Amino acid sequence: MSAVPLGWLGIVRLGLVQSAIGAIVMLATSLLNRVMVVEYALPAALPAGLVAWHYAVQLSRPVWGHGSDRGARRTPWIVAGMAVLALGALLAVGALPLLAARAPGGLALAIAAFAMIGMGVGAAGTSLLALLATRVSPERRAAAAAITWIMMVAGIAVTAGIAGALLDPFSAARLARVAAGVAGCAFVLAVVALLGVEGAVPSRGLATPVDASRPGERSAALMTALQTIWDDGEARRFTLFVFVSMLAYAMQDLILEPFAGLVFGLAPGASTQLAGVQHGGVLVGMIVAGVGGGAFGGGGIAGGIAGGINAGEARGLRWWIVGGCLGSAAALAGLALAAQIGPGWPLTANVALLGMANGVFAVAAIGAMMTLAGSVQADGRRQAGLRMGVWGAAQAIAFGLGGLLGAVGVDLGRSRIGSPATVFTLVFLVEALVFVVAAGLAMRRPGRQQRLSRRARAREAAA
Repeated sequence: MSAVPLGWLGIVRLGLVQSAIGAIVMLATSLLNRVMVVEYALPAALPAGLVAWHYAVQLSRPVWGHGSDRGARRTPWIVAGMAVLALGALLAVGALPLLAARAPGGLALAIAAFAMIGMGVGAAGTSLLALLATRVSPERRAAAAAITWIMMVAGIAVTAGIAGALLDPFSAARLARVAAGVAGCAFVLAVVALLGVEGAVPSRGLATPVDASRPGERSAALMTALQTIWDDGEARRFTLFVFVSMLAYAMQDLILEPFAGLVFGLAPGASTQLAGVQHGGVLVGMIVAGVGGGAFGGGGIAGGIAGGINAGEARGLRWWIVGGCLGSAAALAGLALAAQIGPGWPLTANVALLGMANGVFAVAAIGAMMTLAGSVQADGRRQAGLRMGVWGAAQAIAFGLGGLLGAVGVDLGRSRIGSPATVFTLVFLVEALVFVVAAGLAMRRPGRQQRLSRRARAREAAA
């Protein structure tokens, strides 16, 4: 017996869970970053290293996804992940006084806390996306991706505003209360939003369970499933696309505001407003891709990237993904030109265009993940959780590496070249080139053998 596809209300409720995840992650990776550097006068490398560590821990996403595939329901994995995430954030706050006092256990506690944050995000986020992939009808997946990510961004923005207001004037006790409130409210919101959404009916076609009492059997099953995915040329190519595109997406994160300050002479407040323009553009791009992709892209979001199911689907949201990547490349080329021209360039409009293109690409790529992950395998099983885990791990590596490469590239360039304008020109052009490579991967069509294999699987399923 298969479960009824989720309606719009169910999609919005899962979007609330994504908002809750984003709220706690913001607390750990953004708010605590500032507090460590400003209020506690700790080296900036410390929070940067902890954030990179939480991305590294997310390499475990395939484990959590495979676990949710083997179970009858995904909700327990999401709730457990949210609990670990909330506790990890509270432990991170508790580690701050110890870090400031240079206590021996402070760093160890912070490392453990950010490991819990990474595991919680991996378990909850991967299982949530797998649930969306298997329970949302194909024609609604683009809109579902847009809704969930827009709600996540909104959750981050609302939480940042409320938490920032409540923290003034700052004290360690006030920070602990605010963190407890954010983590507690986010956890309760996620649990309430999940009630009854998945239902009691097991997800159709979940992976065959293995004996949980035998760790060796569990490990062998995971490795076999991973090998199956890697042997699938479509899934392997899509993994490469996710890594390359998200690498380009993340490279700009840490250098846009320094660029505005060093080249255009903007004050901190003005550069922060510029970042707000970019995020606003991302939201607009997400809405455009969600509405336009749902109306014109059909169900074949992944068709063009991963080879697709049929020619009609191959012409679906592939063009939204390619357009978002090429639009991002054009906007970054504009920023490279802006570095040479300086004041007088329409910087705000350029950054808004970059945000819109990023939003279009991001929603289309997430929708592609959902479509390809939700497909039934030749043996009748789904591996949505494991596939989402593999792509989530690729995305986490790209995010951590991209931010580091962008920042290191600027630092090395300034030490060797000296001219900030020239350095930013080179870095932005490299980022644009990476986006062009990602667009090329999205445009690639499957080989003849892969097309024949898909036709054979379709005939077997029809028979």
